[in-house]
Formats: sequence, structure tokens, C-alpha cells
Amino acid sequence: MTTDKTLINKRRIAKLVRQLLLELGENPDREGLAGTPNRIADMYEEIFGGYRMDAELDVSFSEDTDAVIAKDIQFYSMCEHHMLPFFGKIHVAYVPSGKVFGVSKLVRLVEKYSRRLQIQERLTKQIADELVRMGVKGALVIAEGEHLCMKMRGVRNDSSITTISHRGLMQQKEMREHVLALIYNPKSEITRV
Repeated sequence: MTTDKTLINKRRIAKLVRQLLLELGENPDREGLAGTPNRIADMYEEIFGGYRMDAELDVSFSEDTDAVIAKDIQFYSMCEHHMLPFFGKIHVAYVPSGKVFGVSKLVRLVEKYSRRLQIQERLTKQIADELVRMGVKGALVIAEGEHLCMKMRGVRNDSSITTISHRGLMQQKEMREHVLALIYNPKSEITRV
């Protein structure tokens, strides 16, 4: 959710992008670039919307369950070092404390922190920390990302990065290993339970 008082100044961003095009040696008035500054300003409002988002984790329901796992939540973010995209999927698991969050709220939580200038390590930690602040007994967040700042420039390597944050009950090895097995090999674990 966004609020009017926190909207970005798209007109100013478009002006800055126009200046950047000039500095790069481009003609911002040529046919292919004429609308680019405004398109980029619109895009920035969308992809950096996380600064103005509420994950709405206060929408919860009384329910007694051992754990909740949301797998393969897609995310897109921008590396704060080079302002190039990184993207992938995030798995979120938590042990409720008598209440469960609306399932779409976990996706909103990921968007809240991924739609910012970011690094993957902090993104993973922020999601886990917010779940704990909301009173869960334990949280495990795994982010698997591909970084264009590594693929397009610099080392030009195709590797992917995985980061993990665990809090509360998920710090217990047995619990964490059980949840990891459900995330990465769900069929074998479910048949054994």
C-alpha cells in the first residue's frame, strides 16, 4: 500500500534521466528516447515502491499450526552498488504463535523489502526480522538470487547467490533441517511424517 504523502517526484526524476542521457552522449529528443525519461520515472515509482509499502502482517487469523511455509516467492530488486537488477525466489517459513498471517501477506512482505535499493543479505535478514517483530516463535528465510551486476559487468560470472536468516525456534538444528527438507525435497519428507 502506498500513501500520497510519500510518492516520489516523477517530474524531477524524468528531468534527471534526461540529463543523464545527455551526459551519455545521447539525444533525449530522438524518436526512440523521447518518452524514456517519463517511462523510467514511472518504472522507478513501481520498482522502488517498497519504501512506501506496508506488508499488512496485522491481517492475521487465530489458528494453531506447527509451521507455515511459502515457497518460491518471486522477487525482483535493485543492487544498491550498481543499480542493476537482482532477482530470484524467496522461501519463507515461520512458526506461528497462535495466529497465522493471510497468505498474500508473505508475498507483500517480500515486496516491501525487495522493491528498494538493496543487497540480498540485508533483504533476507529484514524479512526474518519483521516476522519476529510480529510475534512468531521462529522464522526461516532463504533467498536465491541471480545478480546482473555480476553477470553483465565486473567478474561476468553466472553464479547464483543463496542467503539464509533464521530466528527463534528455527535456530534449532532439528527444526531448521526439517523445514529445509520440506522446502527442497517435499515429497520424501511428507511421506515419512
